[in-house]
Parts: sequence; structure tokens; C-alpha cells
Amino acid sequence: MNFYSEETYGEHVAGVYDDWYAAYDPQAIETLAALARSGPALELGIGTGRIALPLSAKDIEVHGIDAAASMISRLRAKPGSDRIKITQGNFADVAVEGEFALAYIVFNTFFALSSQDEQVRCFRNVAAHLTRDGCFVVEAFVPDLTRFTGGQVNWATSVTADEVQLDVGQHDAAAQRVISQKVVITNGNVRLYPVQIRYAWPAELDLMAQLAGLRLRERWSSWRREPFSSESTKHISVYEFQT
Repeated sequence: MNFYSEETYGEHVAGVYDDWYAAYDPQAIETLAALARSGPALELGIGTGRIALPLSAKDIEVHGIDAAASMISRLRAKPGSDRIKITQGNFADVAVEGEFALAYIVFNTFFALSSQDEQVRCFRNVAAHLTRDGCFVVEAFVPDLTRFTGGQVNWATSVTADEVQLDVGQHDAAAQRVISQKVVITNGNVRLYPVQIRYAWPAELDLMAQLAGLRLRERWSSWRREPFSSESTKHISVYEFQT
């Protein structure tokens, strides 16, 4: 497959996404609900609703954007999804109406945007849809370049009697891009799940926020608001309007 677009990952993984990624930190729901302050919330890359559904169940009005029709279809088949307003499209464009007390993007999904320009555009469009006292929350990994050897990563993430899962990728350090495949081999059958990301360092995200008129308010290493440090492997960053 030579062509990769904004919906490619979701269309390939929708059928197995809930099996692979059902778990989430329940504290994420509590923290997001507190940040929303009963106001409407917007999830970028809503997927199958892993976070949106439990957040909506806390009487938060949730809107969501996703590029993949198959992911949206999986969400629409779940109880409680009728309470969520969903828009199909590139979440960088934030092609929705209204303002939100909270916009958020979790599980490293921000890095699905393929260029720095697109990531900056996302910040600016989010800012245009926030209330003046609203905030934008980004959950993302801290890049770890030591996982690559010779610009590649090749890991066996699961090996059982009847299945092997491999993560195979190539790293372009100059472009901060990783092109990878999750390869699932079962009884002689091979399935490929392509993933392409453009990662960014926390400080780079802070600069994107400044370009959008936002500033970093808080940064944690977990949804329990534990302090972020040089040892943290991920961050949860909360951005608000500059004063």
C-alpha cells in the first residue's frame, strides 16, 4: 500500500480496535469531567468512543470528530452513542459549530497529523472553538529515540501458540516521522495494520500552543495529576488562553 491518508489507520484497525485497546485509566474520565466544568466537550479522534462514552455518561455534552467511517460506525453501534454528536473529517480542521469548555485528544492521536503545519493548524482551530475560560488537553508520549536501531524498530509484541504480533517500523529523525506496520500472523494468515505518525516534543507542542494564542497551564505525567519530570514517558498537557 503506497497511499496513506488521514482515515487509513482507523479503517484498517476498526474491527479489532476494541479488542486491542479496551483498557483506559478511569481517572482520565474524572479529570476530563472536572476540566469540562459541566460545559460541552470536544474529542478529536473520537474513534470507537472509549473515552467519549464514559465521559458522556457523567452528563457532559460530548462532541467528536473522526476521519474513519468504520470507527464511527463502531461507536454508533454502542449504547449511549445517541447522546454524542459526531462529525466525520480531519480533526485538524475542527469542522464543527459552537464553542467548547474543553477540547481534548488522547492516546497519542495528535501525532496522527502528518506534518508540523497540520499540527499547528489543529491548535489554531481548537483555539477558535474554545470558550475564553476553556482548555485544550493533549495526552501524548514523550519521544524516545533509543527504541530505534539504525533508524528501525522491530519488536515481537505478542507470541502465543497460535498468533504472533510484530511491530515493524522505520524512523526518519529529520522529519520526526515513523512509518510502521503492526503485523499479525495467525495460522498462516497475515494481516497488516499501517500506522504513520509525526511525533513532537513537549516543548514543540508548547510553541504550537503559543502560535495559537494559548499557553501551557499544567503538565502531568498521569491522569492522577502526578508531576511531570525528565523521567516521564508520557505527558498530559493542559493549555489555556494567554492572558
